Amino acid sequence: MTKQATTERDEAITRLREWIKPGDTVYTLLEHVSRSGMQREIRVLLARTAADGRIYFIHPNHATGKALGYRQGKRDGLIVGGCGMDMGFHLVSNLGRVLFPDGFGVEGTYPNGSTGRPASRVSAARAVEIGTKFQGRNGDTSGWDNDGGYALRHEWL
Repeated sequence: MTKQATTERDEAITRLREWIKPGDTVYTLLEHVSRSGMQREIRVLLARTAADGRIYFIHPNHATGKALGYRQGKRDGLIVGGCGMDMGFHLVSNLGRVLFPDGFGVEGTYPNGSTGRPASRVSAARAVEIGTKFQGRNGDTSGWDNDGGYALRHEWL
């Protein structure tokens, strides 16, 4: 990877981390399937709520493509190769791994009744010490999930 490509990828990841947090839902929209069925063009969308309560979508396809190393298709979606599995989930899972390579904090209930996510492994351990209740994947109660691929939720549109 060239120095310019690395810089573009890092900038895209930084921008995406501003837009996407653990627990957010990333929507995908299937734009096209190749004749062979081995390639899809999938658009990525993020739902946002305006000040007046209206819901609108942002389209981070360019930044997502740079971050994941996917190319953009004619319909502004990302070209994803392969078949035999949910390719939208695959795309969102890969995005989570790139954005959160060291894992993410699991949402928990603190002793005072508030909810939140720890920002680091250390703060998760401290939260467990004071009695915070976490319920992660597979019954994990540590407050930290090591696999960033599960940080985001996925839904098809």
